[in-house]
Amino acid sequence: MPHSAAYPDKDESLTRPLEDLSFKEFFAAADAMLLVDMHGRILQASNAACAVLEYAPEDIIGLKVEALVPERYREQHHKHREGYVADPMKRAMGNGRNLVALTREGREIQLDIGLSPLLIKKRHYILITFHDSDQRLKAEEALRTSEERLRLAKRVAGLGVFDYDLIRNTMKYDECVRQLWGIRPDQPMTYEMLIAGIHPEDRHIRRDAIHRASDPEGSGEYKIEYRVVNAIDGRQRWVAAIGKVFFQDRRPQRMVGVVQEITERKLLEQKLRDQRNEMGALIKTQVALQTASAIAHELNQPLTALSAYSEVGLHIIEHPPVDPDQLRRALLGAVAQAQRAGDSLHELLEFLQHGEFAREAIDLNALIKDALDIVHHDGYREFQAILELEPGLPPVMANPMQIQKVLVNLLCNSVEAMRSANIPEAAIRIRLSTNTETSQAQITVQDNGPGLTGEVAQRLFEPFFTTKAKGIGMGLVISRALVESNGGQMWLETDHQTGATFHFTLPFAA
Repeated sequence: MPHSAAYPDKDESLTRPLEDLSFKEFFAAADAMLLVDMHGRILQASNAACAVLEYAPEDIIGLKVEALVPERYREQHHKHREGYVADPMKRAMGNGRNLVALTREGREIQLDIGLSPLLIKKRHYILITFHDSDQRLKAEEALRTSEERLRLAKRVAGLGVFDYDLIRNTMKYDECVRQLWGIRPDQPMTYEMLIAGIHPEDRHIRRDAIHRASDPEGSGEYKIEYRVVNAIDGRQRWVAAIGKVFFQDRRPQRMVGVVQEITERKLLEQKLRDQRNEMGALIKTQVALQTASAIAHELNQPLTALSAYSEVGLHIIEHPPVDPDQLRRALLGAVAQAQRAGDSLHELLEFLQHGEFAREAIDLNALIKDALDIVHHDGYREFQAILELEPGLPPVMANPMQIQKVLVNLLCNSVEAMRSANIPEAAIRIRLSTNTETSQAQITVQDNGPGLTGEVAQRLFEPFFTTKAKGIGMGLVISRALVESNGGQMWLETDHQTGATFHFTLPFAA
């Protein structure tokens, strides 16, 4: 059956697209090409060739190809052409065959050329294809310059590049990363070696960061700091890693980024933090001394008078006959002085607290994240933070510094409890919700530590009661007082099976 009969609706002209296309028309639309006879005369030139060589079609046809070569190379080119005519064979572009050509305006340009022998109606021709290699050379030079600048920037900044295939779970790293991890150049660097080099307490931090970055609903950004134990010298080094996850069909495919050693910065931060803590402790001591001095001053006079009235009363009782009026005056004086001492103490405490902290509308979601950062920077890093925040929660009316202190205290207590119990996978869940009974925001801090016994739970908010060897037992007392001063309540969930669970509420801003 004829081919056209099998497809009756098919246009036969489409099945033979080249039959009606002349060689001249094809040449006009092609890239830079010259058709040359065996004597070196140009018989045809494509529009692209004319543009590169700055010739009009009618001016270039009929020229010898040597006319397109600078005079100093013409004799050599003529010999090369005769050798090619004697042994014609296809020579592709990009094989190192370059030619210095001369444009009509006398400008010399570098060309990459390719040669193809043709046999048309028993006559031999040569098809020359070429393109301007100056542009290629400039692009290659620009690429080399860019790569050299990148290498220099990496070396100055101490940057290492990583490429993580999330599908195959394989990684590629440069020499800088090998040096940080202590992997010799002759050793193949595997994913297991990378994980083994990360400090055991920081591995879950990196794992959680990759998990968040691999979420298609997120930004795909990966940013984390962790410690690396060098396999050669055993030193601990801090590194910062920044990367970006690329997705395909909402599936994470690849993460590319850089790592940078930040050990010096971390040591400086720790030094400044220690100095700040020492200064804070000194200030607290001075505040306590000044407060105690003020209290002693305010209470000294009424207590002295109270003691005097009491002595008078005792003297009257011990030396009969007892005068009821004198005894009554002595007791009334003692009562008055006791009330005066209590009023003075109450006024002093109000004065010390008055105007020290102002309330404002605050975003609890952001405040919780800030508290976590403070805890991490203060050395409490060995736990996984599970955040169950409520992005649309209205702001609360409270003092941000006071509530931040409450959160930091609860988080540090949880970490210390899990640390002392050697919990292998320590975790703290921080949940933000709305308490329907009080119509207030509720924050829950729950750990997976050893928990609290019944007696300890009952006395936990008593002043000076503590389960810590070096504690003074005032952290939770102060935390509850701060929450209550901001219009909320704080309590411990006593019927929880594992770990410790604290709740506190805060009023929403009007």
